[in-house]
Amino acid sequence: MPYSKVLEQLAENLQLAYRQAIDADARLDELHKAGLGKFSYIFTADEGFTTRSNRFGPYVQELGEEFAALKQATVTPAALELVVRKLGVLLQTLHALKTQSK
Repeated sequence: MPYSKVLEQLAENLQLAYRQAIDADARLDELHKAGLGKFSYIFTADEGFTTRSNRFGPYVQELGEEFAALKQATVTPAALELVVRKLGVLLQTLHALKTQSK
């Protein structure tokens, strides 16, 4: 498979995003209880996600489903780019939340 290394790296980064999303969602719960974090969803449609949530878990789930479908089909550069771009936005946002909420 020509994209096997890329898919392997994507799987590792998805696992990282999952672990970080658990921590971030717990932090968002704390902020919500404190009366902060009043927003409807984290990402806009411009960022490629179809999910609309005020927690990170559903976005990670969407990416996981897309990644699983990607592995089952013939991998195209366009499909790969979409998953990589969305994963990048997710990881950047998780990192920003982590650094700003310290």
